[in-house]
Amino acid sequence: MRLLKIPIAALLLLMAWSAWAGDQVVLIGHPSMRKLDLVTVQRIYTGKVVEIDGNPVIPLNAQPNQVNRLRFLSDYLQQDEEKFVAYWTVRRYVGKGTPPREFPDSASLIAYIQKTPGAIGYVDDNEVTPTMNVLLRR
Repeated sequence: MRLLKIPIAALLLLMAWSAWAGDQVVLIGHPSMRKLDLVTVQRIYTGKVVEIDGNPVIPLNAQPNQVNRLRFLSDYLQQDEEKFVAYWTVRRYVGKGTPPREFPDSASLIAYIQKTPGAIGYVDDNEVTPTMNVLLRR
């Protein structure tokens, strides 16, 4: 019986991982925004780029430890939550900006992006509709 528990546990772990890893986050933006490359997105979310084509860009985040945020940090910024928060803590302390504004859920983030020129953020790929402006998909 003990031998049977190990494969079942491994199978359950693999199923959970594939469900988490199978989903992806997609970067969306206000309809006026153009497509972005990964390096530009990284520079925006680290405060090094604050405008594109002379227009302000407003990066938005999910709240800490939400699944979409963890995926975004990993897939787009190659960081984890702790490293991202530490980076912005130092940057804010030395007067080099403030971290991206945080939203409690995707619906409020999407609504803000739709009405705010320059706003960008990320949602689960299942939430993307044909009317959304997809800026980058990884």
